[in-house]
Amino acid sequence: MRYLLVFFISANFVFASVFYAKLEPINSYKIKSNVSGKVIFSNEDIEGKKANNSLIIELDSYVDRIDLKQTQNKLESVNSMIEIENKNYGRMKRVSSKSDFEKDNQKLKVINLQTTKADIKIKIANLKDSIKNKKLIEKNNYIYNINVKKDDYVTPGTLLYEAKDLSKGKLEIFVPIDDIERIKSKDIYIDDKKSDIKIAKIYDVADSEHISSYKIELHLSNVKKFSRLVKVEFK
Repeated sequence: MRYLLVFFISANFVFASVFYAKLEPINSYKIKSNVSGKVIFSNEDIEGKKANNSLIIELDSYVDRIDLKQTQNKLESVNSMIEIENKNYGRMKRVSSKSDFEKDNQKLKVINLQTTKADIKIKIANLKDSIKNKKLIEKNNYIYNINVKKDDYVTPGTLLYEAKDLSKGKLEIFVPIDDIERIKSKDIYIDDKKSDIKIAKIYDVADSEHISSYKIELHLSNVKKFSRLVKVEFK
């Protein structure tokens, strides 16, 4: 019995796996500009704080808004013209003295106007999208870094700011491939305390750096302090 107990303890010791990882926010975002424009507002006061439906960056959209208004007016005019030309075409079809050539020309007018209308609607959608993309609002993420200042000019792809989701914490560890199946049934201890967390993700393709290990993610709730080293143990 004594030898059996010693064997059991030794086996558990061999199976214990200890790792260390930095506790990071569940998600991190790099917000880049989709459009070109001059920065007219940069909320530097919120840097290092949690947003609350806060405006972070705004780009100048004055020209876009003028263009949008004019394009919407043009759409109204084209709609009126389509209505008139449709009525003309309807009347022309009922007049036997009108040739097929005249009727076809009138129908072509209506088709060309409808094509113009479609192009205008696409332009309106693009302008609205551009205006929307020039006003960046964060609901509740932590604003980690604001990369542009008022009066800067940005182009598509320019990094505007970084934000982090602090609703949960994330630990990433790399476990030898041969040990993956074994740890799935183990309890997880965080800083030497047994936890009820489970493995959130297993990336079953090794990367170029950790060629003999798979990355594992653990998600933690109610995190009070991020960016600290955490001990993770499977046993």
